[in-house]
This record gives sequence, C-alpha cells and structure tokens, in this order.
Amino acid sequence: MKEFQLKYGCNPNQKPARIFMADGGELPIEILSGRPGYINFLDAFNSWQLVKEIKAATGEAAATSFKHVSPTSAAIGRKLSTRLKKSCFVDDIDGLDDSPVASAYARARGTDRMSSFGDWIALSDECDEVAARIIQREVSDGIIAPSYSKEALEILKTKRKGGYNIVRIDPDYIPDPVERKQVFGITFEQGRNNSVISKELLNEVVTEKGIPEDKKTDLIISLITLKYTQSNSVCFAEDGQAIGVGAGQQSRIHCTRLAAEKADLWHLRQSDRVLGLEFADGVGRPEKNNIIDIYLSRDPSDVLSDGAWESCFKYRPEPFSEEEKAEYLKGIKGVSLGSDAFFPFSDNIERAYKSGVEYVAEPGGSVRDDLVIEACNRLGVAMCFTGLRLFHH
Repeated sequence: MKEFQLKYGCNPNQKPARIFMADGGELPIEILSGRPGYINFLDAFNSWQLVKEIKAATGEAAATSFKHVSPTSAAIGRKLSTRLKKSCFVDDIDGLDDSPVASAYARARGTDRMSSFGDWIALSDECDEVAARIIQREVSDGIIAPSYSKEALEILKTKRKGGYNIVRIDPDYIPDPVERKQVFGITFEQGRNNSVISKELLNEVVTEKGIPEDKKTDLIISLITLKYTQSNSVCFAEDGQAIGVGAGQQSRIHCTRLAAEKADLWHLRQSDRVLGLEFADGVGRPEKNNIIDIYLSRDPSDVLSDGAWESCFKYRPEPFSEEEKAEYLKGIKGVSLGSDAFFPFSDNIERAYKSGVEYVAEPGGSVRDDLVIEACNRLGVAMCFTGLRLFHH
C-alpha cells in the first residue's frame, strides 16, 4: 500500500487528507481492521516509536496509552501486585502474570484512566490474547503493534462491531534521517531526533546523593516518554511505569504541578480507602473512574451528598479529607522525575519532593542550576544532568 485515503484531517472541514511516502514507496503498515484517521495515525506513529525505544533501552516488553499526540503513561511488562491489579481494574484478568505485554498495557491504561478514555494503544511486542481481552472491554480508538496472535486478532475484530482500528507495523522500518512538515504553506526541515536514551546518559550526577541502578530504569522510561510528549513536559515514574505526565504547558512549574497531581492520584487510587469503595449495582467501568476522580477531588459533594451517593455507592463512604490524603502521601518515597528541559527555578524540585520524588534527570544548563542543586541537596534528592533537551512539537 503506497497511500491511504483518510476521511478528513484533524477536523472534518480539513479535506482532502491522506498518508503516503514522499519517495513513492510502500507504507510500512498494514491496516487489519477499521479506518484510522489523521489524529489516529499521529498517535500511532509517535506511540510506536516510544514503545520501540523503551524495549530497546530496557530489554522488556513495553506499552503506552496515547491521547492527542501525548502519552498518558508508558510502562514495561512487570507483574502487578494484587493491590495494583485492583486499582487498574484488571484483578479479574486470567493469565495476566504470564503476559509481559498485557501487564505493560494494564499499567499504562490504569495509570491515568480519565485521560486514557478513548486512547490509542501501542505495544512493543506481539499482541496476545490476554492483552486483547483487556483492550476488548475498554473504550479505545485503536492499536498499533508489530504482530497479533490469531486469538488476539479475533477478539479485537469484535470491537466496534468489527470497525476497531488495528494496525500492524513493520518492526524493521527505519525512517529517513531528515523529516519535513508544513505550517502555513511553509516547509520545515530538520534531522530526526535520533538521540539514544540509555543509562550512560545518567552518569553526570551533580548532587551529594547518587542514583541507584534500579532507579535508572525509571528515569529512562521517564525520559523516553518525554521524547514523545508535547512540550513543555515533565514525567514522574515509579516501578517501571510513568505515573504522571504533565504535557504541553507553557510554564515548567505548571508541568511539574500537573504531573505531580496525576502521580498523587495514582498513589491515592491504591489506598485502602479507595480500593474499599463499593459501587452501586449497574455502575460501569468508565463511571467508576469518574466517581473515584470526584471522590478524590477537593469537592466530592457530587458523589457524597444526599441524593447523589445512592447512584454511585452501595453504602455512603466517609470523605477522604485533604488532611488524610496529605498524611497518606507523606509515606510515598522513591519516585523518579524527568524533565524535557532544564528547571529554571528550584520551585520545581520543592513541588516534586512533596510527591515523593527522590531522583531527577534533566538537561541542565540554567543560569540557576546552582540553586536547583542546592534545593536537591537540602531535600536529599539525587539529580543528574543529561545534557540532552527533549522538546517535541
């Protein structure tokens, strides 16, 4: 297939639309089901690069959940604890422990379920039956992977009455080293961002505290995630997955605050208070996500007030006060943080520390680097300078 005609571009009024190879060659993909759109393919090709690079850097199966050309999360295929399975709504999936690719997607989808609603999925390895069973019951736009088992393909083709977007990509495809795009009729040209993110990038530790080997994997996942996140961006990571992505903010501190809030919610969702919630009969999976999100917000009255809670819960739960949440989050430690550009002020470190961050990777190069390093040393945070900016637009 040398080109694929799209229904329209970013919006219905943007026609005609297509994808094709500028050199007239074959597209490196095969569409097995559905009719992916313009934004679907932007998500597909960015997300595929992300999981391919994480697999190359860690040697482990990887998955990501994408929305509007940024990842909501990315993860490697580590087994989930019983508590995490319940938090990610996959505690009833048979065979999950035996499928690294399914475990990776369960983590990625379960990190920020509100943002992942209607996501695009990328898997570094073959989509197996276990992964397909998770995907089957979630609201999703489509998936890209290097291959699909026969059983997985049969399951996925039942979604959307047979119209679910399923794309197979050639895992050996290597793009041209120069890329181009047009804005306002003007052509931009640049070399692809072929920078390799590995543990060697984390050697320049600039703080009194060092970075242990197991945390370097989290930092690598964070940095590769940022490489395909709309800038400015900051990413929190823990236990082999991105747990909070702050994307597309004009201010670095707003990136950090957004990512920290998402990471805090990820931790709070695993608390006994949330895992013990008993939902009313008939409450669906997407509704449970919304209810939990409101329950953990500063104003949970929409799900706890008289006349409201009965449609959400079997029994009215006690509010999770701001003081109780703060106390719970005090126990969170060992979180890693990556930034796609330098921190201009130490307030980013101060905010990240409140959400359990102890390990940081950023390019360095700010005129206030000394103040940022000073804040890290005062708080017991380890930081390295990568010397590599990761803007993505």
